[in-house]
Amino acid sequence: MRRMLIAAFCLSFFSLVLPCSGAQTPTSKSLQIYFIDVEGGQSTLVVSPSGESLLIDTGWPGSEGRDADRIMAAAHQAGITQIDYVLITHYHRDHVGGVPQLVDGIKVGTFVDHGPNLEDSAVTRTDYAAYEKAIAGHAHVVVKPGWGLPIKGIEVHVLSAAGDHITSPLPGAGTANLYCGSEPAAAVDDSENARSVGVLITYGKFRFLDLGDLTKQKELELACPNNLLGTVDLFLVTHHGADLSNSKALDWALHPRVAVIDNGPRKGSSPAAWQIVHDSPGLEDLWQLHYAEESDKAHNVADERIANVKENCEGKYLKVVAQSDGTFTLTNGRTGEQKTYSKK
Repeated sequence: MRRMLIAAFCLSFFSLVLPCSGAQTPTSKSLQIYFIDVEGGQSTLVVSPSGESLLIDTGWPGSEGRDADRIMAAAHQAGITQIDYVLITHYHRDHVGGVPQLVDGIKVGTFVDHGPNLEDSAVTRTDYAAYEKAIAGHAHVVVKPGWGLPIKGIEVHVLSAAGDHITSPLPGAGTANLYCGSEPAAAVDDSENARSVGVLITYGKFRFLDLGDLTKQKELELACPNNLLGTVDLFLVTHHGADLSNSKALDWALHPRVAVIDNGPRKGSSPAAWQIVHDSPGLEDLWQLHYAEESDKAHNVADERIANVKENCEGKYLKVVAQSDGTFTLTNGRTGEQKTYSKK
C-alpha cells in the first residue's frame, strides 16, 4: 500500500505518472553509464546520482546466461542490488532475448517498452512471447514520444516509440539542419528496428542519446528539415554502427563530443557508418566495444579505445562517469585507462 501511495506522487519530466522505483542509497553525485558487452546486441546500464537504475535492453538469450551474468556484474560494480527500470527498445533477439535469464538473477522493478510486437516475423513473435511470459507479475508501462521516466536526479525523455516520434523540438533545438539537403531518401522499414524506443538522458548540462536500432527514415524524421534533438555530449551509435542506420544528416547535426559503438566482433561497425560518425563535426573521440573483425584497420579505432580487441573475449565494458556540469570520464574496462572530457 505504501508503494502505491508513493507511486501516485511520482511525476516524470512530462507529467506522466509512473510507479516510482525502490531507490538505492546514493553512492555518488555522478551519473554512471555502463556499455555492457553483449556481443553485438545492446545492454546499457544507467545509474543516476540518486542510486536509481535504468537498464536499456538485455542482450541475447542462451549462452548459459552469459549476457544476464554480465549485466549483473555491472550492477554489482555500480553498487546496486536491483534494477528499477528495464527499457526494451524493440523486440529483436539481441535486445530483448536476455530478459528471462535476467529476471531469474536480479530483482527488477518496472518494464518499459513501446507496446506489442509490430513485426511480421516468426522469430520476433517467439521472442516477444518469451518476453511477455518473463515480465508477468512485474509493473509494466508502454511509453509514447514526449513522455518521460521518473528517475530522481536525471531526466529521461522518450523521443521515439512504435514508429512515432516527437514533433516539437526539445529545449534549445529546432534549428534548420544544413545537412538535410544532401541526404538521400531513405527506404521504408517495416521491422521492429523502426519502432525502437529512443531516449535522451540529461543530467544537468550532460546529454546522452540512445536511439536503439532506429533506421534511417525514422532518424531523418527527427533531423529534417529541422533538428528536433539539438546536440549531445555522448552518442551511442545507432544500430551497433550498421549502415541501415546512421544517416549523415542526423549524426552530424548531433555534433557529439564522444561516440560509442556497441558492436560485436562480427556484427555492426560497418565502414560506411563508422566513417560518418568518425567525421562528425566536433567529435573528440570514437570508442568501440569490439574490434570489428570484418572491417579493416582504417575503420577501427586505436586499441586503447576498444574494450575487446580479441574475438574470443572476456566481455569487457566501457564505463562513463558524468558530472552535472557536462564533464565526463570514459574508462576502458579492459585496460583501466581513462580519458576525461572537460565541460564545454
